[in-house]
Amino acid sequence: MAHWLVVGASRGIGLEAARQLTARGERVTASVRDAKGLAALEAAAPRAATLQFDTRDEAAIRAAANQISDPIDRLIANAAAYGPKRQSSLDMDFDGALDLLSTNTLGPLRVVQAFLPLVRRGRAPRIVMMTSILGSMAIEGTFNVAYRVSKVGLNKIARCLAADLKKENVIVVAMSPGWVRTDMGGPDAPLDVADSVAGVIETTETLKLADTGRYLDYRGADIPW
Repeated sequence: MAHWLVVGASRGIGLEAARQLTARGERVTASVRDAKGLAALEAAAPRAATLQFDTRDEAAIRAAANQISDPIDRLIANAAAYGPKRQSSLDMDFDGALDLLSTNTLGPLRVVQAFLPLVRRGRAPRIVMMTSILGSMAIEGTFNVAYRVSKVGLNKIARCLAADLKKENVIVVAMSPGWVRTDMGGPDAPLDVADSVAGVIETTETLKLADTGRYLDYRGADIPW
């Protein structure tokens, strides 16, 4: 039984991950941002331990990390947002874009840095930075520019963490869950959240040190940077 930390478990992929992991008997600690998210998490995964923080708040993250003493074997940095309505290269809500970068790009790094002492003590520790295929520079398109940029930045952070932590045998990957039917993905997305999350968990469990620094989809296939 591994100890999983799932960050951003109030809805969507994070909530389903907490549900599936607890259902199969894993030890789960999951974070939410507010009381509404906490209620949803407790209903879906009542056996999960809970933490509450916003990934933009470094002090709150570090305070939450201090509430845990046991090693973390798997860290899923999942919390993210879509961003402002105006986010094209010709019409950008700059304040909204900066806030999105704080959530999607720097938020996961704040989490990793705060919980890293516990991850270092974990069994075959793995860190999964939940990204998007829209973070690939190979993907065409000009919509949701701020969101794309936030995920490109997250991908680079994942590669840097992988390089810095490889000598400590900590595996770090960037992983896309696919286009999933969630509040963020919308009703037209082709992938069911349960199928996506099952793939994320399976792929995470099969990672080896040679995989560190890869950019993967939920099935374990490489995505072009």
